[in-house]
Amino acid sequence: QVQLMESGGGSVQAGGSLRLSCAAFGYTDCMGWFRQAPGKEREGVAVIHRHGSANYADSVKGRFTISQDNLKNTLYLQMNSLKSGDTATYYCAADRRADCWWRGIFSGSTYAYWGQGTQVTVSM
Repeated sequence: QVQLMESGGGSVQAGGSLRLSCAAFGYTDCMGWFRQAPGKEREGVAVIHRHGSANYADSVKGRFTISQDNLKNTLYLQMNSLKSGDTATYYCAADRRADCWWRGIFSGSTYAYWGQGTQVTVSM
């Protein structure tokens, strides 16, 4: 069992920055950030493998950076140049299966464990 606890959401003006954190209690192989805006489907934002490989949704490339501290079992998402379209509830997700990276890393069904979510609101 893996427990995830997000923090760092909040409100910011367009062009600003926020950093999300996700503390993982338990071993994980793949971790990622997903988001869901009202009336929209959940989408993958950024994912990372324990060994460091990372991938991003096209909509956030060049603006968001995913990273992890394996010693602290903590996942981060640095979000810069935020836009109103980034407004959503952000969820941390994790999976501990060795083949998680090849299962469809931006598919929510790949991840067995989810955090409660943290709200990010970007105003014009």
